Amino acid sequence: MIIEQMYTNCLAQAAYYIESNGEVAIIDPIRDYQIYIDKAKANGATIKYIFETHFHADFVSGHIDLAAKTGAKIIYGPSTTTNFEAYIGKDNEVFQLGATQIQLLHTPGHTPESSSFLLIDSNKQNHCVFTGDTLFVGDVGRPDLLDGVITKEELAGLMFHSLKKLTGLEDNVIVYPAHGPGSACGKNIGKETFSTIGDQKKSNYALQPMTEAAFISAVTEGIAPAPAYFFKDAKLNKTGYLNYDKVLEQGLNALNIEQFKSMVANEKAIIIDSRLHDFFELGFIPGSLNFGLNGQYAIWAASIIDLHQAIVLVCKPGTEEESVQRLTRVGFDNIKGYLNGGIDTWKNAGEKIDMVISISSEEFALDSKHNAKAVLLDVRKPSEYENEHVLNATSMPLADIPNRASELDPKAEILVHCAGGYRSMVASSILKKHGFINVKNVWGGFAKIKEEEVNIVAASK
Repeated sequence: MIIEQMYTNCLAQAAYYIESNGEVAIIDPIRDYQIYIDKAKANGATIKYIFETHFHADFVSGHIDLAAKTGAKIIYGPSTTTNFEAYIGKDNEVFQLGATQIQLLHTPGHTPESSSFLLIDSNKQNHCVFTGDTLFVGDVGRPDLLDGVITKEELAGLMFHSLKKLTGLEDNVIVYPAHGPGSACGKNIGKETFSTIGDQKKSNYALQPMTEAAFISAVTEGIAPAPAYFFKDAKLNKTGYLNYDKVLEQGLNALNIEQFKSMVANEKAIIIDSRLHDFFELGFIPGSLNFGLNGQYAIWAASIIDLHQAIVLVCKPGTEEESVQRLTRVGFDNIKGYLNGGIDTWKNAGEKIDMVISISSEEFALDSKHNAKAVLLDVRKPSEYENEHVLNATSMPLADIPNRASELDPKAEILVHCAGGYRSMVASSILKKHGFINVKNVWGGFAKIKEEEVNIVAASK
């Protein structure tokens, strides 16, 4: 028996490869499906099942393309309806996989169809459970994604009972969730990507003894708003999406300068520059948005840009395929191509470039002290800001900036910071695109600012 967690850091997402006696099941595959086919082929095995724990909202699953390529059966839990061929399993239904069995446990709460999959080994022992977005390490799935259809309180009530089904398993059963730290599918997911039922019963706040009413209150309070693209991805996973291979082929179209300009002018394409921010700031095509490949590149792109928007890319040569591939994982299907040769092609042709000024935390401290009109723009999450922030800093979470930039004085000096520097450069590029000139990005973010002589406001304990 082989069980492999195939973790995608940029999505904070875990897919699973299970193999027994030459038969394979994939749980919650990402969109670029070939990795699963290659792994099974290398082992001389055949993919038999594709188990989906629910309709994912934070990424586009590879279930449809993977099934088309392999003939594997897509399996969802009860109450599921799809626009493509899938087998809708029953609660407690058992599926044979080689010498092992996989039992479907309907665990609604995150969504109505949410299901967990219990792996029973060849000795008929419960070995591990794949919990999807029902149970995480230290957390549970958010129950607020269907407001307007089902309230978060109703879904939380369903989750209360679903978790009892999971905690009824043996303490040594391994818990394999669909997400790890950094995912917006939970409030505060722990740093580990797997655990055991016993450990979670001891440490997970949501599994402690409490009434149903107390549980509903605990899991529904303090949930940050879901990124808008969540609802679009969930629909794509339910109704279907464009073929991945065709989307990738279009995205890897190498554009010369004139073709690139035409896409921007005539197709209204947004320019995404996927280079690291320390290279981006030194020179970029005016109007570009910087989502560096060194961070949650696709997640932030989808949080800022509509998934249907035409996109053209500027990449470090050699990273074009990764830049396209990671965007497709969250549902971008209208990627028109990339500038052949990257920013050097643009510079060598004598085309105009823009820049972002970055300053140290020491310079930030001096500027904030001596320039009373400077805007100290904190683009971290509200919870981060409320925990600790610079005195007189303006809170404007990164995802809100496109719609709230008009609240800022375009003539003011704007000192942009986040926790460590990634989000602040994204924010700086957005402000530059909106016409702001005097934008300064703070290197090292709040972590470095705290080392300086600045007034910090901390939450009262």
